[in-house]
Amino acid sequence: MHISRKEFLGTALASAGSMAAGAGRQAEPKGSARKGGRMKWEVRRLDLKHAWTISRNSSTFKENVFVSLSSGGTEGVGEAAPNVRYQETPASTTAFLEKARPLVEQSDWWQFQDLMLRVHALEEGQTAAKAAIDIALLDWVGKKLGIPLYRFWGLDPAKVPVTTMSIGIDTPEIMQQKVAEAEAFPVLKIKLGTPDDRRNMEAIRRVTRKPLRVDANEGWKTREQALENIDWLAGQGVEFVEQPMPSSMLEDIRWLKERSRLPLVADESVRKAADIPQLAAAFHGINIKLMKAGGPQEALRMVQMARALGMKIMLGCMVETSVAIAAAVHMAPLVDWLDLDGNLLIARDLFTGLTLRQGRWILPDSSGLGVHPV
Repeated sequence: MHISRKEFLGTALASAGSMAAGAGRQAEPKGSARKGGRMKWEVRRLDLKHAWTISRNSSTFKENVFVSLSSGGTEGVGEAAPNVRYQETPASTTAFLEKARPLVEQSDWWQFQDLMLRVHALEEGQTAAKAAIDIALLDWVGKKLGIPLYRFWGLDPAKVPVTTMSIGIDTPEIMQQKVAEAEAFPVLKIKLGTPDDRRNMEAIRRVTRKPLRVDANEGWKTREQALENIDWLAGQGVEFVEQPMPSSMLEDIRWLKERSRLPLVADESVRKAADIPQLAAAFHGINIKLMKAGGPQEALRMVQMARALGMKIMLGCMVETSVAIAAAVHMAPLVDWLDLDGNLLIARDLFTGLTLRQGRWILPDSSGLGVHPV
């Protein structure tokens, strides 16, 4: 059900206050809380600091969908960042939320694993909407238990890796400006995948000697082109290359891995845990995004599958506020690399609570996600 911006933020603020007051209280017995609760959502426009351009498209704003789950005096908040690459729009996201609403509102939220399996089974795709429900569920559970999600998962917040800051495709001068704005980050991620790749990389190397990671976003269309670019990038201080070729060209990527001087990391090629076994021969690692996976629970299954296959793991994001970024940061101690900067790309974050210190996210020691409306 659609709600007004005033009503949504008002209830979220009230929840933040009750969370602070109730931090540390004991979990309720399973039968003491009313089964299910109320789900609502709102679409919000997020204007970007710079035009965000990758090999596929460019945009100056995003429209994300914010979900809240309220029951027993506690509210959990989640976020969906629809992506056209996966046939998602704000309209398709809200349509799925309407479809899922009866199931969510009539279920026992303490049985969140079973509930999310049933949510995933409603239809294929629309994983951003599913992620929003899962994030809100886990935020609600953490608040009810009075503990942060990282503690719920048994993780050490001191082991959160440094995050990269992404530099989107632009003119060489604007890309240099973006590098200057990212001075606080020890590692940068450079978007490539156009005929101007070498010109842009050379411009960046004129203003920084920091380690770089490259994301081609499926932009190189032949294995020979990809290999030639990777050979050149290996001499530019690049640590690895993400998704060098289209996800449909898996056999060519296997050929490329055998010859590549740099590690290859899957992004568009991987969405869920079941995708990973067939990728082990083509990639050295995977990029997990909550929006692709359908939420933190599936992302955790992906971590376990990748580790079992000896693969490296990066945790990435779409353009998101601190709600979805915080959900990912809480599981960040499990992975090797972070690219969690989506909230830094928008002109005004709608939520606060996360702290960035020399490129490293500091998790709040408060229950659930630990974020609240600005």
